[in-house]
Amino acid sequence: MDQYGLIGNPLKHSFSQGFFNDKFREENIDAQYINFEIPFIREVTSIIKNNPSLKGLNVTIPYKEQIIPFLDRLSENARLIGAVNVIKIDRNKGKIKLTGFNSDIIGFKESIEPLLQAHHKQALILGTGGAAKAVYYGLKQLGIVTTYVSRAKKSVNILNYEDLSKEIIEANTIIVNCTPIGMWPKVDESPNIPYQWLNEQHLLYDLLYNPDVTLFMKKGAGQGATVKNGLEMLLLQAFAGWEFWQGTRK
Repeated sequence: MDQYGLIGNPLKHSFSQGFFNDKFREENIDAQYINFEIPFIREVTSIIKNNPSLKGLNVTIPYKEQIIPFLDRLSENARLIGAVNVIKIDRNKGKIKLTGFNSDIIGFKESIEPLLQAHHKQALILGTGGAAKAVYYGLKQLGIVTTYVSRAKKSVNILNYEDLSKEIIEANTIIVNCTPIGMWPKVDESPNIPYQWLNEQHLLYDLLYNPDVTLFMKKGAGQGATVKNGLEMLLLQAFAGWEFWQGTRK
């Protein structure tokens, strides 16, 4: 039986295990998906060595960037983004080759592209982690000028939240939340942006999907903005990950 799995910490709220094991049952695929909750990234080496039927791994917080030194090759997107969430494991005569991919960028692009209109030319990305980097390059590939927003000290191409003037909000008609702010159980929280300057030209995209409608989305919708959560992105990136493992997507 082939095995696939997820490395990260913590994993108790993981989507992937249920999704893939349901897929395997429904499609009569002789495989199982296992969660490997590890306290240190270096433990990935023993997981791969001690599970010879393991064909692929997903990677989640906090290891999307830490995993890179353990890999033999990176896809172009993974190299650009500097983050990996899919690993393909090839075994040949005792030799193991690990290839890292980023399916977050695929899921995000395929999810947001149908919502884009002519006036969507500039975007703010809330957060600067691995998922934010995938969103940055996804928007860049769609021809959209992007700027990060962070609570950390301002640097090149990064604004602080207090920098968000009326002019900046009005110019950036796409705002993507890549932070955990507003995720269950802290559903009464939202990123600290000036929502009063949003309007019907804006598109607010939240990578979160629990709850279905975050406070970030509610506040945007209240100003007439189009809003979307990250569930479709999650599904699309999972589909892409499976294709990477099967070799049907490069």
